[in-house]
Amino acid sequence: MTQRFAAILVRLLLPACILVGGWYGFRKLSIPMEEEVVEPPAATQVRTRVQPLKIGRYQVHIKTNGLVSPHNQVTLSAEVTGRVVKINAEFEVGRFFSTGDVLLKLDDRDYKTAIRIAEQEVRRSGAAFDLATTAQERMEKLAAQDGASLAELEASRSLLLQAENDVEVAKANLDQAQRDLERTDIVAPFTGRVVTKAIGLGELITVGTTLGDVFAVDYAEVRLPVATRELRFLNLPERESDPPLDVKLRDAMNPGNEAEWSGQIVRTEGALDPNSLELFAIARIPDPFALDRHGPVLRIGQPVSATIRGDNLENVITIPRASVRSLNQIHLIDAETNKLSTRTIDPLWSDDNYVIVRDPNIRPGDFVATTMLVYAPEGAIVDIISEVETESLASQPATGSPTP
Repeated sequence: MTQRFAAILVRLLLPACILVGGWYGFRKLSIPMEEEVVEPPAATQVRTRVQPLKIGRYQVHIKTNGLVSPHNQVTLSAEVTGRVVKINAEFEVGRFFSTGDVLLKLDDRDYKTAIRIAEQEVRRSGAAFDLATTAQERMEKLAAQDGASLAELEASRSLLLQAENDVEVAKANLDQAQRDLERTDIVAPFTGRVVTKAIGLGELITVGTTLGDVFAVDYAEVRLPVATRELRFLNLPERESDPPLDVKLRDAMNPGNEAEWSGQIVRTEGALDPNSLELFAIARIPDPFALDRHGPVLRIGQPVSATIRGDNLENVITIPRASVRSLNQIHLIDAETNKLSTRTIDPLWSDDNYVIVRDPNIRPGDFVATTMLVYAPEGAIVDIISEVETESLASQPATGSPTP
């Protein structure tokens, strides 16, 4: 009995000891540990150059290019047959000529003979007409006295009409002969310049023979392509009554050439280019060869770059292009807190130097970062580099790699 009681007591004490030991250990180990005080990290600071933003106006200038071409280039051809007996000095490649100048002469002896023959035919037909008129008057008197029959009267009238027609034909032949004689002189149809000469002295030419190519020099034209996205900033003339648009031209082959030509866009082509979907505007440049003015010569076929004055945008913000990242992002600096934020913009207009936006969320007076920032965390405090410091850094010799 005693042994059984001892065994039961052992079974009860062992779990009780374990529970007591566990409770004691829990009490000792569950004492709260002192928390380590962690100081907040210092605010990240970024150094950059800035430019203040303000709302104002911006004059749009659209740049394009084209080739100078004559507004009127024709091929001279012969209207009569003959041998070239004289070529004037004006009809040489590159030479200038004026309206009415005789460029070359054909042998006109046969045409002068034809005129004399036509003149004699006019005299003969005139005499025949006078004779027929007299006969008609006499026949009418006889018919009034019943001295001539109706058939004889009608015959005399027919002869008179035939004589009258012969006179008209003779005069027409004389006019034709005189025009043919005039056509032996190849006359300049306008003031221009010779492009090519296709004949030589003594050559026999026929009707339609090509003599050479010439073009007018009173003004030249340039086809200027304008992108469809740029059309809304231009007021291009569509009708003849619309006012022209000013354009400035520069030499595209030699960018260092300071020469400039003034022109006007006077019309546009009626359809978009099927390949590029661009609209071609036609600019007119007066006196391209400086015949009546002082200035540089603008040659046919010369590539030119053009600047067209467009709309004057109002209530817009001008952002330097160097400040734009990833095509449509800028780094703004709050003018009051100097905190940095990244903003996505929707450009209204852009060119080589500026991006123009109209964004009510951009406050005038804030700054835009002009330095290329490799690391630009949102909300970082910006240390603005002053202009004095910028000039000081620029005057120092470069050592190592540049700071972004």
